[in-house]
Amino acid sequence: MMLLLTLPLLAQQQAVQMSLDDAIDYALENSLTIKDAQIAIADAEEQIVERRSTGLPQVNGSLNFQHYLAVPRQPLPEGFDIFGLFGQVLAVDLYDQLSEQTQMAVDDSFSGNGGGGGEEGIAFFLRNNFTAGIDVNAMIFDGSFFVALKAARAYRQYTLRDFATTQREVENSVIEAYLPVLLVQENIELLDKNIKNLEQLLFETRELYKAGFAEQLDIDRQELSLSNLRIERENLVRQKEVALTNLKFTIGFPIDQPLVVSDDLDAMAVEAEALLSEKASPGSRPEVALIDQAIRMNELNIKLNKAGYLPSLNAFGAVQQQYQGNDFETGFWAPAAYVGLNMSVPIFDGLNKKAKIQRARLDLEKAKIQRQDLVRGISLEVANAQTNFRNASSRLSSQEKNLDLAERIYETAQVKYREGVGSSLEVTQAEQSLYTTQSNYMQALYDVLQSKARLEMALGK
Repeated sequence: MMLLLTLPLLAQQQAVQMSLDDAIDYALENSLTIKDAQIAIADAEEQIVERRSTGLPQVNGSLNFQHYLAVPRQPLPEGFDIFGLFGQVLAVDLYDQLSEQTQMAVDDSFSGNGGGGGEEGIAFFLRNNFTAGIDVNAMIFDGSFFVALKAARAYRQYTLRDFATTQREVENSVIEAYLPVLLVQENIELLDKNIKNLEQLLFETRELYKAGFAEQLDIDRQELSLSNLRIERENLVRQKEVALTNLKFTIGFPIDQPLVVSDDLDAMAVEAEALLSEKASPGSRPEVALIDQAIRMNELNIKLNKAGYLPSLNAFGAVQQQYQGNDFETGFWAPAAYVGLNMSVPIFDGLNKKAKIQRARLDLEKAKIQRQDLVRGISLEVANAQTNFRNASSRLSSQEKNLDLAERIYETAQVKYREGVGSSLEVTQAEQSLYTTQSNYMQALYDVLQSKARLEMALGK
């Protein structure tokens, strides 16, 4: 049972191996920056739906109930005769055409039962009033609606362009975080090799000392060198942990879960001479596409403000049922329905729209200037990146030659020492020179990879 419980924990702690491409793919799926950009795209999609909804018919239902605790009355002039006003015959005919419930309501109104007239005046309301209706409003023409809908779609394209820029930035961040881990790991492996060689040499020196062919000073020098290498290795191990933590944070990987980088510096340092002959192509950079979309949105903003001068036409209609009565049995229903048109024509707004149009034009000019500056900056970035890559490649070539030379010197010093024609001091000096040359070579190799990555970024690769 204990074994079954611990198996999931062991599987959970198993280290995950990642190449640079794997780390980039993982970051594009799990980076919080990417997720935030995806939310912006989803929000832009909903803005299109929101803009479109304003042009669709709007249907609303309404319910209203009103009960008068005291029915309002209107005073009648002295000697007022309603039948004399409308004509006795006409009034009687109208009264006869009313339903029984309505006749009772009219009688109550004029007799004073529940609401009526008499000396206290006449009531034009009954105690209970209930209204139910459906209202429909539809836009027929509004110039700003269509431009606003285009602007919403343009903003969606802007978020997609911005997402591509964000992806590129995340990829660049992963490369910048991955290479230091790889460099430290390669240095640790190189130190392990040096420690192993020095341990073997120390063993041989101790044997020579026992045979009387070496001095204690020789052993002390080699032990000191071995101790320094081990201390340096411990420092590199701590640096690797810090670099790994930074890489995990960059790609959105769990900090407490083991991670192993699996690429090789030498394998990654392939020839990239073709990159040196390429010219700057601003169109391949997502930043240029982003600012192009911003220019398009500014143009639509001008059209949107100009559309404010156009009239707008809306249609409306409603269907209602109204109930009136002093109670819920003797009242009557009064249906109603109507349709209509409403036109709004802007005449003068105090030059508000004119100012908005002018500001939109200024924003457009600013965006165009920013694009020109970005294109010039990209050309400069590519030129500098090519120069840096060329210099880094030259340094790496020189360091490769220096490393071969330092290794031959160290091997020769060891052979001379074993044969008794060289001193341990000479071996120590050759050893320190080899370590320095190895460090310089690793740094040159790292610089080549970094400059190559930045050159590819500048070219939009």
